[in-house]
Amino acid sequence: MKRLPSIVSIIALAGAACSVPAFADDAVQQSVPAKPTAADAEAFVTAAEKEMYDYIISASRVFWVNATYLTDDTNALAAETGAKGTEMQVRFALEAAKYTNVAGLSDETRRKLDKLRGGIVLPAPTTEGAATELNTIATNLQSIYGKGRGTLAGKPVNGSDIEAAMGDSRDPDQLKEMWASWHDNVGAPMKDDYARMVEIANQGARELGFKNVGAMWRSQYDMSADEFAALTEKLWQQVKPLYDDLHCYTRTKLNEKYGDAVQAKTGPIRADLLGNMWAQEWGNIYEVVAPEGAGDIGYDVTELLKANQYDPLKMVKGGEAFFSSLGFAPLPETFWQRSQFVKPADREVICHASAWDVDNKDDIRIKMCIKVNADDFTTIHHELGHNYYQRAYNKQDTLHLDGANDGFHEAIGDMVALSITPDYLVEIGLLDKAKVPGADKDLGLLLRQGMDKLAFLPFGLLVDRWRWGVFDGSIKPSGYNDAWTVLRLQYQGITPPVERPDDAFDAGAKYHIPGNTPYTRYFLARILQFQFYKAACDIAGWTGPLHRCTFYGNKEVGNRLNAMLEMGASKPWPDALEAFTGSREMDGTAMVEYFAPLQTWLKEQNKGKQCGW
Repeated sequence: MKRLPSIVSIIALAGAACSVPAFADDAVQQSVPAKPTAADAEAFVTAAEKEMYDYIISASRVFWVNATYLTDDTNALAAETGAKGTEMQVRFALEAAKYTNVAGLSDETRRKLDKLRGGIVLPAPTTEGAATELNTIATNLQSIYGKGRGTLAGKPVNGSDIEAAMGDSRDPDQLKEMWASWHDNVGAPMKDDYARMVEIANQGARELGFKNVGAMWRSQYDMSADEFAALTEKLWQQVKPLYDDLHCYTRTKLNEKYGDAVQAKTGPIRADLLGNMWAQEWGNIYEVVAPEGAGDIGYDVTELLKANQYDPLKMVKGGEAFFSSLGFAPLPETFWQRSQFVKPADREVICHASAWDVDNKDDIRIKMCIKVNADDFTTIHHELGHNYYQRAYNKQDTLHLDGANDGFHEAIGDMVALSITPDYLVEIGLLDKAKVPGADKDLGLLLRQGMDKLAFLPFGLLVDRWRWGVFDGSIKPSGYNDAWTVLRLQYQGITPPVERPDDAFDAGAKYHIPGNTPYTRYFLARILQFQFYKAACDIAGWTGPLHRCTFYGNKEVGNRLNAMLEMGASKPWPDALEAFTGSREMDGTAMVEYFAPLQTWLKEQNKGKQCGW
């Protein structure tokens, strides 16, 4: 699930590495004076935003057509359009860097310059040939991943199939084979190229005024790079006890299933046993860990949807009704005319769910291949969260057409998805009030939620922790894999199922590493969604257990939420956070409160066990 709300997101479709362009005749080519002034900087930003806005309108339409009509021609058009956007972004970044030390800049202009300067994922230096080499390496890394194969019973298996098999298999020998073959075949061949890519991109980051690429990524959070790193560690320490309790309980259940020879009673968990190639989410093994009877939460949303004759369109109408109940205006007619709700029978499309803002005014859409089931009902609520965010900030300047930080957009959709509770289902007529399950059914719901949302937290943190070390040089190429394994043990409490060879590059077996996608945003979104959810429940006056809260129909929640959404990226994220939650601090205590009943139960189950690793 994703959204495409901003100029940065649109340009990112062109690829991770950026090259230095030949300027188009009609492009912004402002000559920077020898001693630029604040007025010069403001003029540059104004011209850049105009060019960006004009680009994003046409680019959005090209990418939409490509995603919904997959042909060689639309692929070529999308690649050409993306390349133009990449060139524009690099040109603006280099220009913006020349204004960063100008005296007298307003806070707004400085923030916009920082956004222009630091928004490139992999900046190429201006030295001859560097941009071409960087692009070639970045493309090759993604190609290695895309063509990667593991094995199952000695036979090659592609990426999506081996991921599914990891979730389904309970044979420890099969799991070990799949884990080792995927990491060996996909990760290891990338190592030397990855090291060279880091070297080149760091040169580019230094040209833009940053110490290294990691510092550049962390510069986008309205605080220093070191302050941001400290903030993420503080958040982790708040929620770590939840993870530790879940880890201890899960390890016991795995030991009971597989025995000491496969999973010991103490120490780390064998990484391949958790139902996911990267052990980042554990929901696939829920049936292994669920206590007897806990899997029954008292109702099945899929069955309720089908019993009430819901089709894909009615499911989307139901999602819209949630936001309408909060006071948001109905979706425009163009949304219903132009969105893709089901997979067309006559052409290839990208079914991966996404939310689109095509014109930065009111042409918002979703793209899905909806099936009548609980997962897609949740996804619809999530994607519409992006759309309502996009529409709320559509009057902002071009560089402010985005979330307050990159964790906000996903968190809004996730907060809304958390609201699909029994009481909400009663409100919309899906569940009979007399059939609302009692509190005795909550454990199954919370444990299933925790197997994904809690299990993800340390992985969401460590991916960029590793990359920050790689970019700042504290992790050398010779130590890439050892550092990855140490961080996995430190944060997740997991260990590889087999000894790792000297030339291993296990980090490369996760797409976001060769794909050069910053990852801390996903950690932030997991924290923020619960903080937003609790704020909404408090505004609504909810007094019951947090995990049962619904704020459906509460106009005050809608007013406060819109006050945050309409700010977009125009103010530092603490300002946006305060507008809705009343707090200027990201905080993990709402997540702790949500899972408190589960944690109490886990502690009971873990009595007498040697927890930790």
